[in-house]
Amino acid sequence: MSVASEERKQGSEQELSTVRLIITRQDGPDQASYEESFDVPYRKNMNVISALMAIRRRPVNTKGEETSPPQWEMNCLEEVCGACSMMINGRPRQACTALIDKLEKPIRLAPMKTFPIVRDLVVDRSRMFDALKRVKAWIPIDGTYDLGAGPRMAESKREWAYELSKCMTCGVCLEACPNVNSKSDFIGPAPLSQVRLFNAHPTGALHKTERLHTIMGKGGIEGCGNSQNCVEVCPKGIPLTTSIAELNRATLVQSFKDFFGSDKE
Repeated sequence: MSVASEERKQGSEQELSTVRLIITRQDGPDQASYEESFDVPYRKNMNVISALMAIRRRPVNTKGEETSPPQWEMNCLEEVCGACSMMINGRPRQACTALIDKLEKPIRLAPMKTFPIVRDLVVDRSRMFDALKRVKAWIPIDGTYDLGAGPRMAESKREWAYELSKCMTCGVCLEACPNVNSKSDFIGPAPLSQVRLFNAHPTGALHKTERLHTIMGKGGIEGCGNSQNCVEVCPKGIPLTTSIAELNRATLVQSFKDFFGSDKE
């Protein structure tokens, strides 16, 4: 960046006293959506969450009308829980790491459309959590007593498995996927990647065949259209398309095993 460009950037930041947010709102699941604009005092390094909190403290829109505070979800505020997922300037992402200084103005906020609207920016992500239940995205244990040291994973496997474990079930990849919608049963990229993760674990592999059969059925891996949008928007940089490619191979191998009645790896 040239010196002149940097000076213009600094000058625009100094002149900025308020930030305008245009929020797509909806009073309930069966209500019509509408847009409402708010101006909030600008502070350097503020994020979208802090702007929404400023509106909550003083819910007055740009027309000078007092209104109900916009509703949204948040929890950790450090891009770990995935709760604050929303559309920011047309892109699904986390509101806690969306810095005002780096966003095009005015800033447009909207709920993710893949999931049913609860109110304003709050959506019901049950579809994703139900899919995780379907694929048994957990490590089974026998009781709660001390079982001693667990089985060890090879370091080469642990390295890529750790990358898959970063998933925070934010739903952003499902929002970006054109094959996840109200007319489709496709479970989406995140649950598929978790199948690969838990099948790689020595104990999780006890349900490997069951997980593969699940994604070989309705709404499974065949629903992927290979658009690769998921890996582009994932806030954790998880190699989702790599997982899907590996699962395509694994389900093909499993189909041969089923056909020939073989349980050998």
